[in-house]
Amino acid sequence: MKIIFIGRNYVDHIKELENDRPKEPVVFLKPDTSILLDKNPFFIPDFSQDVHHEVEVVVKINRLGKHIDQKFAHKYYDEIGLGIDFTARDVQASLKAQGLPWEKSKSFDGATVVSREFLNKRDLGDLNNLDFSLHKNEHLQQQGNTSLMLWSIDEIIAHVSQFFTLKIGDLIFTGTPAGVSRVAPEDSLTGTLAGHQLFSIRVK
Repeated sequence: MKIIFIGRNYVDHIKELENDRPKEPVVFLKPDTSILLDKNPFFIPDFSQDVHHEVEVVVKINRLGKHIDQKFAHKYYDEIGLGIDFTARDVQASLKAQGLPWEKSKSFDGATVVSREFLNKRDLGDLNNLDFSLHKNEHLQQQGNTSLMLWSIDEIIAHVSQFFTLKIGDLIFTGTPAGVSRVAPEDSLTGTLAGHQLFSIRVK
């Protein structure tokens, strides 16, 4: 199973991190060992003092596909979920400053939250107008809508499939809106998509 991520897909998040706006989707991958096991807390790793949460809409691929035309991309997924891309921001900044790959800042064990429940897309209406949010300690910390993505779900699938064969069970994280922030021990993080609470985790 591949876990594919799209970076810099929301303008407000690009601005808050003072990044350049990309001309095409920014793509990176994580190993399946990065998935936080069900019902486990997220443990802040010893090598970072600045881990940030990034809530994202997640698409689950349902068939094998390569070089997928955008007009057929909707056939390659039936379910939409929610997740978190945890990022060791201090580690990432150090690696980027050296011109080095920054997988260590995002791909460590437990760095990926995937909601246990996925919603049938037929029950969600317009997939290009989905509200989602993350509450930290019951405070609204991140709020987004898929209408604000630079690249839509179908555009992402078409683009990614030009480089990687998509397989059943692959997950695509579609980017995070503004509001990312440092997590601390005993924080609680709750994610909601289209009015459905899809995950709630504790930070240790």
